[in-house]
Amino acid sequence: MAVKERRARLTAIEKLIKKNRIESQESLLAHLQKAGYDVTQATLSRDLKLLKVGKMSDGKGGYIYTLEKEEERTEAEKIYIQDFLRGYISIDCSGNIVVIKTFPGHANTVSNAIDNMDFDDILGTVAGDNCLFACLREGVSGAQFLKSLRKKIPGLEA
Repeated sequence: MAVKERRARLTAIEKLIKKNRIESQESLLAHLQKAGYDVTQATLSRDLKLLKVGKMSDGKGGYIYTLEKEEERTEAEKIYIQDFLRGYISIDCSGNIVVIKTFPGHANTVSNAIDNMDFDDILGTVAGDNCLFACLREGVSGAQFLKSLRKKIPGLEA
């Protein structure tokens, strides 16, 4: 249940930042509480980091929160996506296990890419030579993970 609650809260944070002029964590926290989310300052800070929320000048001497645009992905994330795409062959799911087949010698690289793309859905990965397993968190389906993966890697064929 906590994973679903967190996803809902993250979605709410994104919507609030897109629709409102948010100048501080305190202001965002107040908006979240008004929307019915019981969240601490520490949790909100972690959420903002996870969402890669930044601050930009409002042109009036102050700053407002902004969301990272797709074209502003970090160079490291672009490299992890390239590593994933270069190495994987197929993805299949069974229960809370995701099996990713790779070209020989690419499993560790693909596993490292997944580990570094900050998927909340995954507890961890184990790689061999041409195959890796990813263990999903309780309550996360293979279909949900594939949706998250496609969101990070548009055009992914899985």
